[in-house]
Amino acid sequence: MRKVKVKICGLKRAQDIECVNKLLPDYIGFVFAKTKREVTEQQAAQLKAMLNPQIKAVGVFVNAEIDLIVRLAASRTIDIIQLHGDEDAAYCERLRLQTELPIIKAVRVKDAGSFENLQAYPCDYLLFDTYTKVQYGGTGKRFDLSLVADEKINKPYLIAGGLEAANVADVLKNSNAFAVDVSGGVETEGLKDPEKIAAFIAEVRGDNDDKR
Repeated sequence: MRKVKVKICGLKRAQDIECVNKLLPDYIGFVFAKTKREVTEQQAAQLKAMLNPQIKAVGVFVNAEIDLIVRLAASRTIDIIQLHGDEDAAYCERLRLQTELPIIKAVRVKDAGSFENLQAYPCDYLLFDTYTKVQYGGTGKRFDLSLVADEKINKPYLIAGGLEAANVADVLKNSNAFAVDVSGGVETEGLKDPEKIAAFIAEVRGDNDDKR
């Protein structure tokens, strides 16, 4: 069985870092966008200083100024860049000229047309999330996985959108995802829940008694 990586997104508190340091997901996400999970540069720097170096920090941006991303990359607050807005190929090319960090481009999946021209986008990874009219991510809703299965994707990709311990096995079974990305599915009353994070990671890594 392939080893699928895990990203726990939207960390904001010292308790969140303490939790992931024990459970060791592959990636965590700091959100630098106007959402309930937003962190400031200063908060992210403080949290990154606490983070186990084995875990890579992903900076999540929505149509951000490139200077902000470059600054966070240079300070080593983030290890990977995730573009989750309407950033076009030219934007990504400009970013690449100023940093060597890997880039993930999020694609909000609405229908088969969502996959057009992806091969030409100058990123290292793709991330498929659920399309809604009102927000760029964090919807808590799943999309039709068969849309991904029917496409020939030429880059490693992550799956996000409505994931939790109870359904992630289905996602792994029905896709060739490089990694799975969860946020709301490991929260209770808007805060990261250590038990839910542990259950999610265990399910992905096959550590449960009821193994796939």
